[in-house]
Amino acid sequence: MTPPTTIGVSIPIPSPHGEHLQERRAAFGDASAWRIPAHITLLPPTPVEDGVYEEFVAYCKQVADERDPFDVVLRGTGTFRPVSDVVYIQVAQGVSNCERLETALRSGPVRRDLDFYYHPHVTVAHNVGPEELDRAFEELADFHVSFRVDAFQLYVLGTDQVWRPTHDFRLRGSQRG
Repeated sequence: MTPPTTIGVSIPIPSPHGEHLQERRAAFGDASAWRIPAHITLLPPTPVEDGVYEEFVAYCKQVADERDPFDVVLRGTGTFRPVSDVVYIQVAQGVSNCERLETALRSGPVRRDLDFYYHPHVTVAHNVGPEELDRAFEELADFHVSFRVDAFQLYVLGTDQVWRPTHDFRLRGSQRG
């Protein structure tokens, strides 16, 4: 029997901002910085069987076809401490669009309960010491960028524990026709 494929869906942070946030994440000592591209999660790591994977790919295309592109503003830092040792960049605009995408993606062939309430964000420090978390929180407090979200990506976790995009789904919504 083939082991399940672990997938995730996210909005990639465009260049050069994504690379900058990965570099900062690495500088804070986060060992996963180069295995996980900077992103806003829409579906967290989820194991799926092969048949479900193909069905989910088709479903992602349908979801993207029904949604319009939207603007995101990332601004400032936040933290999930003391519940979880994570520092992140806040999504200041585009939250409701992310929430609608996340709900739709978890309502198709892949259904997944969440451990915590969905909160769109970009992780910049995780599984590091308290000093590094504090440093990430302080040093990126003035971070600010805006960009147009016109797609989301399906990622697969490799045997080397690196997340790689396998499909790009363009938001077409009102552009269809």
